[in-house]
Amino acid sequence: MLEKHKELFKDGYGEIQDFTAKVRVQEGTKPIFHKPRPVPYALKEAVEKELDRLQKNRIITKVARSDWAAPIVVVPKKDKTVRMCGDYKVTVNRCILPEEYPLPNAEDLFATLAGGKVFSKLDLAFTYQQLKLDPESEQYLTINTHKGLFRFNRLAYGISTAPAIFQHTMDQILDGIDNVVCFMDDILVSAPTIGEHLVVLDKVMSRLEKYGVRMKRSKCEFLQDSVEYLGYKIDAQGLHPTNSKVEAIVNAPAPTNISELRSFLGLLNYYGKFVANLSTVLHPLHQLLQADTKWNWSPQCEEAFKTCKQRLLKSKWLAHYDTEMRLRLACDASPYGVGAVISHVLPSGEEHPIAFASRTLSPSEKNYAQIEKEALSIIFGVKKFHKYLYGRKFQLLTDHKPLLAILGPKSAIPTLAALRMQRWALILLAYDYEIEYRRSSDHANADALSRLPSNSDSDSEDDRAVFQISLIDELPISASDIAEETRKDPVLSKVLDLTLGGWPTFVNDDNLRPFIDKKDQLSTDQGCVLWGSRVVVPQKFQKRLLSDLHEGHPGITRMKALARSYLWWPGLDQDIQQHVGHCSPCEAVRNKPAAAPLHPWSWAATPWERIHVDYAEIDKQHFLVVVDVHSKWMEVFPTQLTTAEKTINLLRHLFASFGLVKELVSDNGPPFTSNDFEMFLKNNGVRHILSPPYHPASNGAAERAVQTFKKAWTRLEVQSVPIHQRLPRFLFTYRNTPHTVTERTPAELFLKRQPRTRLTLLKPDLSSTVAKHQLQQRKAHDRHSKTVREFKEGERVMVRDFRHSKRLWNSGVILHCRGPLTYQVQIGHRHVNVHVDHLLRSNAPAETCQENKNNNDPQDYSPDCGRTEETEPDLPPEPGPPPEAQEERRYPIRQRRAPQKLDL
Repeated sequence: MLEKHKELFKDGYGEIQDFTAKVRVQEGTKPIFHKPRPVPYALKEAVEKELDRLQKNRIITKVARSDWAAPIVVVPKKDKTVRMCGDYKVTVNRCILPEEYPLPNAEDLFATLAGGKVFSKLDLAFTYQQLKLDPESEQYLTINTHKGLFRFNRLAYGISTAPAIFQHTMDQILDGIDNVVCFMDDILVSAPTIGEHLVVLDKVMSRLEKYGVRMKRSKCEFLQDSVEYLGYKIDAQGLHPTNSKVEAIVNAPAPTNISELRSFLGLLNYYGKFVANLSTVLHPLHQLLQADTKWNWSPQCEEAFKTCKQRLLKSKWLAHYDTEMRLRLACDASPYGVGAVISHVLPSGEEHPIAFASRTLSPSEKNYAQIEKEALSIIFGVKKFHKYLYGRKFQLLTDHKPLLAILGPKSAIPTLAALRMQRWALILLAYDYEIEYRRSSDHANADALSRLPSNSDSDSEDDRAVFQISLIDELPISASDIAEETRKDPVLSKVLDLTLGGWPTFVNDDNLRPFIDKKDQLSTDQGCVLWGSRVVVPQKFQKRLLSDLHEGHPGITRMKALARSYLWWPGLDQDIQQHVGHCSPCEAVRNKPAAAPLHPWSWAATPWERIHVDYAEIDKQHFLVVVDVHSKWMEVFPTQLTTAEKTINLLRHLFASFGLVKELVSDNGPPFTSNDFEMFLKNNGVRHILSPPYHPASNGAAERAVQTFKKAWTRLEVQSVPIHQRLPRFLFTYRNTPHTVTERTPAELFLKRQPRTRLTLLKPDLSSTVAKHQLQQRKAHDRHSKTVREFKEGERVMVRDFRHSKRLWNSGVILHCRGPLTYQVQIGHRHVNVHVDHLLRSNAPAETCQENKNNNDPQDYSPDCGRTEETEPDLPPEPGPPPEAQEERRYPIRQRRAPQKLDL
């Protein structure tokens, strides 16, 4: 068979087919990236070899970048290699969604092994790393090492959901094959004979081979009489403690503190189901675990410590649970504990224990009467072994004879007993059992367990069961109760007689009038009065039945509908309304009243008159949001703190930019209700208005602004806009977008102008319009002008002189061209800029130019000398009055001379 399935035992990693592992994280989770941890120099080479090996086998893939990264954990092995996995508890395990698939309980697995005599144990190679990862999940399993980033392609160790994912996969692979159990990577096959065993083993190995699973041959065991599985030795008889675990307990040193004592008791508890003769010895040890108890390892503790080891060495084996064999449950109680033993009864009458259980009594339970303690031990036993007992008939043994009459399956519920006894009797109604008395001398197993109980932290009773049963502590009203009380009721007794004997034509009794209209619909059944199919309830039971009808706290309408299906009495509807109206729990959870009519804030007449403020939180980052109600202008300030001091500081900067406001509206958050904040506003003459608590709509402007900001931030985040650009981009867009209320942009109302944006480029520019008009003017002017005259350097010209009223022309020489219409001209010793309109070609000889040597500053020759073609030319000055009409000059003419420079 091994040769047939040799593919299972090939070296290397298997690859499970048709299944992938998917790691799911909470929605909106931000990636977590951790730097690599330093690797000890002694392990660095081994780590690098392990990375190369995993990469070669395609378990991991090197990547250039990743949003997720976990550091690695390295554990050296005896063969000088290392075991390496990611420390995912600092990354993806924090936000991973749990897998709702339970790991099997060991007791449930062992319960299927009855009848097995031949056993084979199979062990998978590389466990999780045989299961491929979903491509979307690979990013979460990235590890960060000194050699870079590596991404797992297979399910990795260290992921919190890995056990559930792998167990679910293996259960689906092995589904439908009997006589096989699987816990993670450990598979156990059992069968009564070798032939049957080989058939089952072949099915298992064929199924594993079909799905590409690989096994570790060195750890597999085939056709064995006994195997060690999940910490127990398993054979045809049943379960045994393993020698290694027993030796660990027996060789354990005496504890020296509470922590060591808890560890020892925990190890002992693992094999607690095997111990049947532990009496009172553990009581001193449990006393040390109680609160406010000083550590004192007394001789009694030492004796208990040694005795429990000895009794573990003498412990019995536990039988396999068999659905065909008789069951017996023995229970007992001691002054400080309860115990139970579940056993199989052989045809010979011999008992084989399946499991033992015990626990200590709580302080309140220690005050129970002995009969209640004994009853409690029975309840503890049936709850502890519910999976074995429910749906099967079993024998219940107790050494307390009075319980036979109280808790016997044929006994009535003890209505006169304590309420807890009634509850326990109701719990036992769910089981099929026969209770028997056994003397204490023959009740050693359960008696010993009760005297050495385990120190369980669980409550004495299942709270849910107690709650459900306590609802029916008062037994329900039956038809016989109704009939009996009907005969006693002064009104209903008459109604009963009249219904049976016939109603008279006239009834002069006000109490009977509600029944007269219904007399044709009234009937009787077993002494009860019925109206249609509804029972007419006597007055004595009316209040109690109202409470029963309102048990689930239905509303008035539903409660009336429920009542009309079963019962009636005069004034039932009014009684229901009154009962519901006076119900305190219903009053406490009533729906809120209808919303009050909308009362909007008055609109501020001017900008920055009233502002609304609130804090917004996005990804643990806080933002102070301020909105001006007139213009809807918004200011947003990022901050790490939301204290009053920080809020005041932010508002100082805001007020420094735009001035103080008249009113500030906020909610009742701590930053806005502190004395420091109130004094700050008061000292600046700002009226502070607080919105009502738990009514965000009263500060609707700020709430709406916060909502708008959060939505925009999320959209920019989805758009992958860098975080430092999100806030300015949002504010720029928001402020320059028309508001739905004002139909104007906040910037236009607040700044009294429309800021320039990129959309402004879509509109024609004013400068182009001006240039267009200038071109038109130029064309209109040039229609009446001649062709532009041009002059050459050195050419003699005549220059118009505007300094005198006669406007003479003086001789000059062109030095060079300064523009399309401007030339630099030499007149005497001066250099001036002259427009072409003020130049004429000269025919005069060169000597004529010397006459102008002593002329004034040539800058006065032309008022347009400095203009170019871009400037609009001025018209020449109007002619002045004739000389005789001018007034006599009263001041000397200013003589302009060239500057005299010193050669220093």
